Amino acid sequence: MQQHITDYSARLSSALALPAINQVPQLAQAFKTAWDNKKTIYLCGNGGSAGNAIHLANDFLYGAGINRGIGLRIESLSANAAVLTCLANDIGYEEVYAEQLRVKANAGDVLVVFSGSGNSPNVVRALEMGNKLGMETFAILGFSGGKCKEVAKHPLHFAINDMQIAEDLQLIIGHMIMQWLCSDANSGK
Repeated sequence: MQQHITDYSARLSSALALPAINQVPQLAQAFKTAWDNKKTIYLCGNGGSAGNAIHLANDFLYGAGINRGIGLRIESLSANAAVLTCLANDIGYEEVYAEQLRVKANAGDVLVVFSGSGNSPNVVRALEMGNKLGMETFAILGFSGGKCKEVAKHPLHFAINDMQIAEDLQLIIGHMIMQWLCSDANSGK
């Protein structure tokens, strides 16, 4: 086990040193701009990435706003089981995020897609809808980046072939941005 811990830690450190990390400030600025202008941020993904979307929506809604008095307007499109199952049943699983955006989102809002492969049809369709609506679209991706790498206006592509590290990066980047937003310079004080 100790060797596994050492190896995993090394793979995570190597992933954090990839060039995509240099795009995190652009994503952070998009969050700050949305916060300052009362725009909404939407997060989505599948499986562990859906769990990360829910986790980070909580962090930004409440935790990031402690110093400022109000958090970000943020929503995980992965969170409502009734909406997800209704849309999947009635119009298809590939539309579960795009349809929510079509109804809720506005130009200038922000969409962040979390995906290991970047090829799940529902997140590709979400990015397509976000672009159509005039949203700022980001994708945090692993492996080859898949179709999302081509569709997102701002792909953060970490070329790693490890799903767990790809999912770790989603949370780490979210937590980096949250801590930056909570810093005195950005707290609105």
